[in-house]
Amino acid sequence: MTSEPQLAGKTVIVIGGSSGIGMETARRAAQEGAGVIIAGRHADRLKQAAAEVGARDTAAFDATDQEALQRFFGGLPGPVDHVMVTGPGPYYAPLAELERDRGQLDWDHHIWLPVAVAQQAVGRVRPGGTLLFMGGTRGGGRGPGLSLIAANSAALPALVANLAIEIAPIRVNLIAAGFVDSPLSATLLGANLDKRRAQLRATLPIGRVVEPADVAALAVHLMSNTAVTGATYDIDGGQQLLPGELRGAGSASRHHHRGFPGHRRRPGGRVPRARLGGGGQRPQDQAVGSR
Repeated sequence: MTSEPQLAGKTVIVIGGSSGIGMETARRAAQEGAGVIIAGRHADRLKQAAAEVGARDTAAFDATDQEALQRFFGGLPGPVDHVMVTGPGPYYAPLAELERDRGQLDWDHHIWLPVAVAQQAVGRVRPGGTLLFMGGTRGGGRGPGLSLIAANSAALPALVANLAIEIAPIRVNLIAAGFVDSPLSATLLGANLDKRRAQLRATLPIGRVVEPADVAALAVHLMSNTAVTGATYDIDGGQQLLPGELRGAGSASRHHHRGFPGHRRRPGGRVPRARLGGGGQRPQDQAVGSR
């Protein structure tokens, strides 16, 4: 007996859908019968991803550009059902090196972007449809260089809960991810990726690492389950349940910023600032920013 596709006849937009979690969500949504539109910054990557996952259309723009975001939503041919936003990676730096302008921009991207998407969704997303945002797990985020990441991770659940009230009956939910074995993780960890995978397989309660497809399955469930709104769903394989010493070497709460994988000191001993994906408990365990 074949079950009915969960998203048959629905229209799903995935902003950040050209790779990683966003792309897997687009793939899963299309498999479940949705007409999928993927958006991101790079037209060539979008075109390739669309062909691979069976997306109906693409849109190349920077979602953090308010005018571009407004043009995109204003140019939609009709109402849509679900919008997922993976978001850009956060800015981190040790306290002594935090720059106000970059910090403010990062705050705008991670707090204002959901607000801006919610504003554009009113009248364009059907009642009962979903806005779905990505964030990091709230179980950590303490240590040198992680002040803004920790603040964003704490603020997003409160923001999502309030948006769910303000724009009801459109639903608003948040996926808070830990380590996800995605292209972003490979970029961040480099040669340490296999070691981190093995460590997580040996310690996580689920006995394996979390994959983009796992997050995509949760995303599609939240789109189809019309009883869920204002909620934050952690997906980390049980990583937050582990004692601190088992959460993995490189924990930002126990290692200085200079120990972040892939970073080299500049002349004079300064540590390069970087933009990472996610907002979870360790820099190497960031899951967001799939664009």
